[in-house]
Amino acid sequence: MGKTGVKRLAAAAAILWLASCAAPPVAPRAPPPPPPAPPRPATAPVLHPTADQCGADDLQSVVGRPKTEIPIPLQPGLRRVVCTTCPMTEDYRPERQTILFDPATGVVTSVKCG
Repeated sequence: MGKTGVKRLAAAAAILWLASCAAPPVAPRAPPPPPPAPPRPATAPVLHPTADQCGADDLQSVVGRPKTEIPIPLQPGLRRVVCTTCPMTEDYRPERQTILFDPATGVVTSVKCG
């Protein structure tokens, strides 16, 4: 073996010696468990009840008739008569009757609560 062979052998021995001093590989840790889900509410609020709370069922007879045939309400604050293209508030009040009519013909198109 010549000088270069000895140098190569010494370099390989140094590399093996340094590799033997390295720390052993660390086993991967298990991921932490997911956080608990937030509690669900006991009951969901009902935004649009299906029951006729405003008496719209009693006024279905005016659908398809002129708006002049809409009876005068006992409580005007609980009814609104609006054309289908007119602006109106979008707040939902289940006790209020909303009567929509076509502005061109004046014919009632729907009666609903809200």
